[in-house]
Amino acid sequence: MNVQKKIALGFIRAKLNSLAVINRKKAGSMAFTLFCTPLGRTRKSSTIFEPAEKLSFQYNGLAVNGFRFNPSGDKKVLILHGFSSGCQHFDYYIPLLIEKNYCILAFDAPAHGRSEGQTVNAVEYSEMIQMVNLQFGPLDAYIAHSFGGLSVCLALENMAHSSDTKLMLIAPATETSTAISSAFKMLKLKNPHLRKALEDNISMISGKPVEWYSIRRAMHQIDATVNWFHDEDDHTTPLSDALEVKNDAHPNISFHISSGLGHSRIYRDPQVVQQICSLL
Repeated sequence: MNVQKKIALGFIRAKLNSLAVINRKKAGSMAFTLFCTPLGRTRKSSTIFEPAEKLSFQYNGLAVNGFRFNPSGDKKVLILHGFSSGCQHFDYYIPLLIEKNYCILAFDAPAHGRSEGQTVNAVEYSEMIQMVNLQFGPLDAYIAHSFGGLSVCLALENMAHSSDTKLMLIAPATETSTAISSAFKMLKLKNPHLRKALEDNISMISGKPVEWYSIRRAMHQIDATVNWFHDEDDHTTPLSDALEVKNDAHPNISFHISSGLGHSRIYRDPQVVQQICSLL
């Protein structure tokens, strides 16, 4: 983290802690905005994406931009990146999916990559996924990393799908409550009143408690055939949350647990890429 970002985060930390004392509602709103703001905007460019068809549609007045490969493919797969990432980080998957004759769709989420916006939350990302399905689907499969994993699970609760639908989850953000804890730890925010203010803000905006934004909860409504990839050394979306889902013993979920890949390397690991594409 560069000096400018450290100074900015130090200022935000001090302001949030002060607001939590004098105006808890405003502190919760500010914390929510911070929680939904990507840490920088990646604009990775891969030559693999150069021949792809460029796609764009409007979501909440913002342009969501993406790509389509092999439009005449037998089936359609949607690639979903994580927080502070972008769809072009999945370039390793493209040749293998084309070999399997998939039509491949990949979009930058709002506030990410080449799409417009400054903030995004899981509900908005899930609504974007539903719009992709309506405009460019129907979709047969999903490859989703981290924040994209939570978002696609929320989307599937509201979309027609079946056991023929294939869902590849890679280190998904299983519990929003854990994601908040991780964000607070990273930002060194220790005020319990601020945490409560943020959770109250989420409940006020959505009408649902933080615990509702949970893959474990959503899985009871998902009929897709799920392959879940997670690493023992993932300190961003901990394996312990995934194991709670594993203990629920859903017959439609197969778990693939690795070691030494962490949270970010796992979705670009050659063996994981090969395994995911072979399962599609």
